Amino acid sequence: MRDFSTGHEWLSINTATVRRQWDLPQIIDECAKRNIRAISPWRDQVAAAGIDNVRRQLKAHEIGLSGYCRGGFFPAADAAGRQAALDDNRRAIDEAKTLDAACLVLVVGALPGALEGKAAYKDIARARTEVRDGIAASLEYAHEVGMPLAIEPLHPMQAADRACINTLEHALDVCDELDPKRSGALGVALDIYHVWWDPKLEQQIARAGKERLLAYHVCDWLTPTRDLLSDRGMMGDGVVELRKVRGWVEAAGYAGFSEVEIFSELDWWKRPGEEVLDTCVERHRSVV
Repeated sequence: MRDFSTGHEWLSINTATVRRQWDLPQIIDECAKRNIRAISPWRDQVAAAGIDNVRRQLKAHEIGLSGYCRGGFFPAADAAGRQAALDDNRRAIDEAKTLDAACLVLVVGALPGALEGKAAYKDIARARTEVRDGIAASLEYAHEVGMPLAIEPLHPMQAADRACINTLEHALDVCDELDPKRSGALGVALDIYHVWWDPKLEQQIARAGKERLLAYHVCDWLTPTRDLLSDRGMMGDGVVELRKVRGWVEAAGYAGFSEVEIFSELDWWKRPGEEVLDTCVERHRSVV
């Protein structure tokens, strides 16, 4: 396993981690000051700054993208909605390619309308079929332009509203069906927050292997968790065996960035951005 204790060259910052403190240009500048050489920005942040401006700034600072957030949300109430989702995913693929991202992360979606409290239907099997079909349709274009798609399985607590793929095993089943030759065009984004609890995690990480492990996100699970969406912990503050899991990931062949992604309405989003980034660097060295 790689030794992170003497440097942070394999640290990436998902820009959600400090989105309440700074806009994207400021985040990029602050990462550059700390020799953080990769980020994973969100589409709304890129749109606000202008994609060409972001591309130039990243190039000037020699910062790469460990991923791009996000595509997905394929299910819809009707055919027009499903087509709109496919069109939006095509735009996301183009944006990721323009920024030379390592992959486009897919939060696949679930029951349409559930996020707003008005689910269009309750048939989760239908939603999973629409997710599978949406990924299949998007994969053809993504493969054509050379942008890998990374399915992110989300914790089961978000099965109704954000993602109906909730285990690494399920995500890999979809990958194996749609990309049986393991071409590198389709894989997974493994987010500790969502998968740490899974009794099959070690086995499924080994199954994924180097070809499927496209991104690795770290934070921690707090006890108690005060908000299931926005109370992620800083690495080392919770109960996840971070070093053990990274050992499994690297044993499977992953040699990329550990991307810190923390949504923290009650804690880290309230702190100065400088403190947050400095803590990310320290914890990357000491506990990740």
